[in-house]
Amino acid sequence: MEESLSLKPISYVNGTVYLPGSKSISNRALLISAMAKGVTILENLLDSHDTQYMLLALKKIGINYSLSNDKHTCHIEGIGKPFHLSKEISLFLGNAGTAIRPLLAALSLKSNNVILSGDDRMHERPIKHLINALRQGGAIINYNKNIGYPPVYTKGGFIGGNIFLNGSISSQFLTSLLISAPLAIKDTTIFIKGCLVSKPYIDITIHLMQSFGIYITHDNYSVFYIKGHQQYQSPGNYWIEGDASSASYFLAAAAIKGGSVKVIGVGKKSIQGDIQFANILQKMGALIKWNNHSITCTRNNLYSINLDLNHIPDTAMTVAMVALFAKGTSIIRNIYNWRVKETDRLSAMAIELRKIGAIIKEGKDFLSITPPISFHYADIKTYNDHRMAMCFSLISLSTSGINILNPKCINKTFPYYFQDFLSISTMN
Repeated sequence: MEESLSLKPISYVNGTVYLPGSKSISNRALLISAMAKGVTILENLLDSHDTQYMLLALKKIGINYSLSNDKHTCHIEGIGKPFHLSKEISLFLGNAGTAIRPLLAALSLKSNNVILSGDDRMHERPIKHLINALRQGGAIINYNKNIGYPPVYTKGGFIGGNIFLNGSISSQFLTSLLISAPLAIKDTTIFIKGCLVSKPYIDITIHLMQSFGIYITHDNYSVFYIKGHQQYQSPGNYWIEGDASSASYFLAAAAIKGGSVKVIGVGKKSIQGDIQFANILQKMGALIKWNNHSITCTRNNLYSINLDLNHIPDTAMTVAMVALFAKGTSIIRNIYNWRVKETDRLSAMAIELRKIGAIIKEGKDFLSITPPISFHYADIKTYNDHRMAMCFSLISLSTSGINILNPKCINKTFPYYFQDFLSISTMN
């Protein structure tokens, strides 16, 4: 029988939550530190399945590092150059897009023989646009099974030059190229075809690269210019800010059933685009207070929204949950990239939201949400997707409670989520 977690109705939320480190920053910082010159001490590192896959991969590549007892501080001895392996290796990366895609680009810089694979869902997630771009720069990469998808086999050979990249599916493809291109032999110019999705995640990458001494320029996110023959330099200590995507669930809970909730670890100085979620809550009627490293949300009357949320696809899911408690029908637009995440999130959200009584219209790239007349208790399928589990925990803020199937899927990014959520909650 599938494991489940039944959440009773919650009448009130109030309190403070210390956020785990950002997944996006943690895996980028681990990879860049490994290739940088010098020892880097990463503090507030996220301990989750995705970062564990990256750490195991770096160990197999030959990088020396040590973790503190709580696994939130990591000392990494950077090699000061691209990875160049003397033997063939295989890397299994689960369903961690933030690991498999940047590692593929990094391992394509020098002559290598590396197979990169993942779990069944990873083998359904597209990687073709990244491979096409790497091949334009000279990399020799083959598909081991289905064309366009992992597992893949890189022999290396990327030297840079002019690269044309389709940016309409995942910003992780561009992030992967940006991280590796400075270490290529030649200068690289990346021309973006189509509309670049999730631009704030590119800002995270650029900011992190600057912290390690590499600066790149771009023309309004349409053309990126990267000098070759560069070397990352360790900044010594690097503190990883809290995860802004994870913050969204606690801020949403306050907007729905607060009281007030303060999240510590992100604020107005954050480099993550997902802090924009707080502005959307404010548009919907919640009261928001900003500090440099914290955000506080206080309950108020909530109203529907009609917004393009392409720039924050992860927290757009949390917006959909808040819409259930708002007055009127909400429409979340330009979210086709939900379909290529840990699961097809557009389809999954539509199916599960209908179970609890919401009136849902699912389009190719939009979701229309009309709140339920009354909430229904339901068994929520999570599709092994951490964000489905965390989002649907918010249904417990209604009068019905909810049963989350496979709740341990949250280990991908936030193993202690349910404890933190219940710590600010008062049951009926």
